[in-house]
Amino acid sequence: MKRLLSISFLILFTTSIIFFHGGCTRSQNKEIKNVILLIPDGTSLASVSTARWFQRYLNPDETRLNIDPYLCGTILTFSSNAPIGDSAPTTSCYMTGYPSRAGYVSTYPVADPVNDIIPMDSLKAYQPLMTLLEAARIAQHKSTGLVFTCEFPHATPADCSAHSYQRGNYGWIAPQIVHNQIDVVIGGGVSLLNDENRQFLKNEGYGLFLNDINGFRNYPGDKMWALFADKDMAYDIDRNSEQEPSLAEMTKIAINKLSRNKNGFFLMVEGSKIDWAAHANDARAIISDMLAFDEACGEAFRFAESNGETLVVVAPDHGNSGISIGSNKCRGYSSLTKDQLFGDVAQFKTSVSALIQILHNTKPADLRQAVLDLTGITLIDEEFEQLLQTADYNLSSLSNEDRMKGTKLTQEVAKILDRHTCFGFTTTGHTGEEVFLAVYDPRPNKRLTGFHTNVELNHYMRNAMGLEKQFESLTGEYFAKHTDVFKNYTCTIDSLDTNPILTVKNNETTLEVRPNTNIAKLNGTDLKLNSVVIYVDKNNTFYLPQSLKKALN
Repeated sequence: MKRLLSISFLILFTTSIIFFHGGCTRSQNKEIKNVILLIPDGTSLASVSTARWFQRYLNPDETRLNIDPYLCGTILTFSSNAPIGDSAPTTSCYMTGYPSRAGYVSTYPVADPVNDIIPMDSLKAYQPLMTLLEAARIAQHKSTGLVFTCEFPHATPADCSAHSYQRGNYGWIAPQIVHNQIDVVIGGGVSLLNDENRQFLKNEGYGLFLNDINGFRNYPGDKMWALFADKDMAYDIDRNSEQEPSLAEMTKIAINKLSRNKNGFFLMVEGSKIDWAAHANDARAIISDMLAFDEACGEAFRFAESNGETLVVVAPDHGNSGISIGSNKCRGYSSLTKDQLFGDVAQFKTSVSALIQILHNTKPADLRQAVLDLTGITLIDEEFEQLLQTADYNLSSLSNEDRMKGTKLTQEVAKILDRHTCFGFTTTGHTGEEVFLAVYDPRPNKRLTGFHTNVELNHYMRNAMGLEKQFESLTGEYFAKHTDVFKNYTCTIDSLDTNPILTVKNNETTLEVRPNTNIAKLNGTDLKLNSVVIYVDKNNTFYLPQSLKKALN
């Protein structure tokens, strides 16, 4: 009997080892099917701390953010030729693996040998660069999505899905995003989607919802564009929940639709206006939008934990404003209580920008009460006079000659609110410190930890996606110079309005190619491409798929 029990125990023990070992092997070989990249734009680490403390001040039991269990390192972000970058080149680097110049959207920079932080190839200047989002769709047949609160052609969404050396050229960027076959796009910018692009999306089978929150929430289809507000959406503290969804809701709906693809998906979620609030030195808006972003992160982490095949990466693209908890303007600030540090800002009921819109329509006699109701601040005479003297306060009781030229209501309101908090700001611009990194990686011992650069973060994501062997070659395959692709054919470039047309002829076959679209014309018939065509006026070059050459044969 004892012998039988011993044998049974040995079999059970051996089976357990095999099962356990097999389970470990399966986990180690687990492939990443989905990638969710969440970017809190312009978020310094102090912005995160401020939001966490504010949440704790309001709710003492809520001492952690959703990102906290996944914090694992820092990322150094930079432009190709400067340590401090704007959103265009910094997110471009996350997407492409190459740092670039200020204002460049997923485009190889012009070399600056004296200042370049890493060597750049002068022969590749203005080359459009394949992004992770594009590669996921083209090479792996994954679904793709963008979620944001700025307008859709703004730098960070554009970095994922467009190419330009000029981030502000929405005339180029907007149609590129529309034609890049992204499955789900949710954010701001209704006025920037023109009639032609609206019709294109409808023809391609998208559910299109413009300022239609009910349609957005109830649409059962997989492909959807949903835009709210003429340009950027409201700060979360100002958001009307009956008109605009939260970033968390947008993220959840995007994940729900994209996850239906058996091949997986790539999704970028941006907390766009944390950056804008930092530019305005608006502590309350920084806090509210950071907390709203953290709720979106919660949706991504919960999905990833239950799904088991999803990589989630959270990293700002750069810092902004030099915000600090504590400032020399507050005497004895280092000994202030939590009430003294956070009590005043907790009374602010709007962002600075929303407050200004209200004050623009408030008569001087009602100005003090309006400020008191919305901020808890009782204006002293000096502050009241400062508001009356601003150049753009058109209801002011002072004459135009008596109002200060060059000073606007925005500046004065921000200064007044800042005086009534103990937060510090060193600038209204971007800053160059490292940013935080948070990661959920379902593969044991694969999570990126410690200090890394923006280039290394791109390589981590492309490797996790299984793109390391082909990612670089995709740029050459889909963004080849027309002079190389059609070097043995007759090519002409003619301008029509502001858009050039490339015409290529071979005997009786004529190919017409326009920029910023994925539709060419072959003998007058539409030819759908798998990528957008880019034109760069700096070198008079079209960048297009090499496969187009076959159309002429």
